[in-house]
Amino acid sequence: MIPENLAGRRIAITGSTGFLGTALVERLLRSAPGCELVLIVRPGRRGAGRRVERDILRNDAFDNLRSQLGTDGFAEMTSRRITAVAGDVTSDSLGLDADGLAALASCDIVIHSAAVVSFDSPLDQAVEVNLLGPVRIVETLAGLGVTPHLVTVSTCYVAGSRRGRAPEEPVDASSFFVEVDWRTEVDAARRIRLDTETESRTPANLKAFRSEAHGELGAAGIPSLAAKTEQLRCRWVDDKMAQAGIARAGSLGFPDAYAFTKALGEIAVAESAGDVPISVVRPAIIESAHLEPSPGWIRGFRMAEPVIISYARGLLKEFPGVPEGTVDVIPVDFVVAAICAVAARGPLGPDEGADIVQVASGSVNPLQYGHLVDMVREWFTEHPIYDEMGQPIAVPQWSFPGRGRVKKQLQKAARTLDRAQKVFEVLPVRGRHAEMGVRLEEQRELIGRAEGYVDLYGAYAECEAIYGLDHLLGLWGSLDDADQAAFGFDPRVIDWSTYVPDVHLPSVVKAGRVPMRPPARGGESRSERLRRQVLAPERQLVAFDLENTLIASNVVASYAWLGSRHLRGRDRARFVARLVAEAPALLSLDKKDRSDFLRHFYRRYEGAPVDQIAEDAMEQFSELILAKSFPAGIRRVRQHKALGHRTVLITGALDFVVEPFRPLFDDIVSAELGVVDGAYDGRMTAVPPTGEARYQALVDHADLHGLDLRESVAYADSASDLPMLEAVGFPVAVNPETRLASIARKRGWLVEDFRESPGMRRSLLPLAPAGSASR
Repeated sequence: MIPENLAGRRIAITGSTGFLGTALVERLLRSAPGCELVLIVRPGRRGAGRRVERDILRNDAFDNLRSQLGTDGFAEMTSRRITAVAGDVTSDSLGLDADGLAALASCDIVIHSAAVVSFDSPLDQAVEVNLLGPVRIVETLAGLGVTPHLVTVSTCYVAGSRRGRAPEEPVDASSFFVEVDWRTEVDAARRIRLDTETESRTPANLKAFRSEAHGELGAAGIPSLAAKTEQLRCRWVDDKMAQAGIARAGSLGFPDAYAFTKALGEIAVAESAGDVPISVVRPAIIESAHLEPSPGWIRGFRMAEPVIISYARGLLKEFPGVPEGTVDVIPVDFVVAAICAVAARGPLGPDEGADIVQVASGSVNPLQYGHLVDMVREWFTEHPIYDEMGQPIAVPQWSFPGRGRVKKQLQKAARTLDRAQKVFEVLPVRGRHAEMGVRLEEQRELIGRAEGYVDLYGAYAECEAIYGLDHLLGLWGSLDDADQAAFGFDPRVIDWSTYVPDVHLPSVVKAGRVPMRPPARGGESRSERLRRQVLAPERQLVAFDLENTLIASNVVASYAWLGSRHLRGRDRARFVARLVAEAPALLSLDKKDRSDFLRHFYRRYEGAPVDQIAEDAMEQFSELILAKSFPAGIRRVRQHKALGHRTVLITGALDFVVEPFRPLFDDIVSAELGVVDGAYDGRMTAVPPTGEARYQALVDHADLHGLDLRESVAYADSASDLPMLEAVGFPVAVNPETRLASIARKRGWLVEDFRESPGMRRSLLPLAPAGSASR
């Protein structure tokens, strides 16, 4: 019945790039070969057709179908049966152009599966998609004068946080326990967005965002700090809107904005439908496939996966829930099959009752929360996740406390980590020692994520609603044997003791890309792989910072050596004392703005004879610079040169300090001072190459020599070098300070630990040998 009834039909689908939508497209192409699909997708930069090809048809859901038809046969079939249309359910007329509207008007069935499914989505985004999306669809159809069968995908959780029976009945005002008008909720959500955007731009908030950006990036330069500040502002707005959604939903008895806006969406589309016949399909918690397109197939993380992975990592020592309660899970292929059956059956007549089908399992084949947790614990005990040290992580035994107790435990752990982080942030650590700070930061982020899971998913773990399935089972009973074999959606056949450990959990760890075995001995490590890419012959330009990247020295150390070169006795002591006393202020200025610090500090060279400085700098190079160089760093420069890469040193150090490095590099870009009557005037001749100026110097250098930065490498040690590091295809963090170590770890950059020569003498201020002051 199902393939025959869908044969010759044109079916429009929204949300086809999502988890459910992708599975739906695959099933219709494979199991209903006579239908054609009109996929309404947001086009992106490359157009709707390209997005369908990249984001849908290349997914592994189509591997079996592609294998059956062959590459050419699959391409021919999809080009013949799929029409890609650029559109957006958040826009009037769905954002369709004339051709798109014509394609929609030609459809016999519209399946609306587009949704904002995140439980912590901003309130207005959930309203625009989940509430107004189906309304815009029926309004667009009415404007076209057509009345195709609309199958809209909702959720069982429109019943709210209730206990007991939740039948397949329409959502109405009584579902909210109080009178709620969906139009008023739309207006309120939009006003909250405007008010929140306005609040985010107050001077106090902008100052706080700027301060946070500086704390995260340091002296990275104005463009980077501005971009980070705006990112933090937008995140703050979205967080506030998410809080508004959770608060409004909770005030009306719903677990989150997703369920709340879906419930309003059902009311709104019923009021706006006109002559368009509507069927509503309400799934419970959709999880990985039972059988089709392949056992365990999943796209992205669903509801349970973040909690399961956090538990397996040992992060969630406890989680709220009712062990005797039901976790209403349904595999995605059951939902897809039910949607196909509803579409093939057509809309019910006016005397046949509510056209609502709930696709769930709890009322006929319940999966108890306690049983689920037991299976998860047993599976990860047998198949543990491994930590960074290659050790298996033991999973905890849950006692199912309330949400309040779990949150208190997590908040206590968070406070402990916050205190440790604050202590670590004031320490001048880098390289291997900075890794400890990075790990603290990562643990703090994981704790914050776990707190979010408790807030978002705790209500679902404690839910005790039982969703009625009379319509679903009636639909199932109406199918013939062939349809039941090809479109299975009877939840009574699921064996949870097999599905969870043998199908679902293996797919979870695969999707989460978590380490399920200790690192292989003798194999290529991640750092070795990245290093091989950095040293590939096809790399073009290689830029190096100097301080703490190639040498364990800085501009203050260079000045201390040169300034003490011709001093002795009390003059030498006063020079040292003055420099030490200024150290805190200099450090503070350096953290605020590297360029301002260099301008201020280099004024000390005013009146210094050019010839004398040149002579002293050569001696300093052998006495100080070479002694403090990193042998591995110098070897790396030579490796790149041997491979034919063009090398450039870009540094804020003064030209006379780095001049002896010239034979090592193809080019040097450095700071320079003006000269008056044979002496330095203490003023730089140009903007020092730091921060964004270093980035610009790199770009200009690449343009001058016709080199591609995407095939280039940059080495640096500080977050202030982010503009340069982000400009190249292969950034390398060398002995990174804590900020850069954290960024490099998150972005998967190569991190190198270049060390000083063994036995190198360390000193707070490296002064010139006292004997040399006799000149």
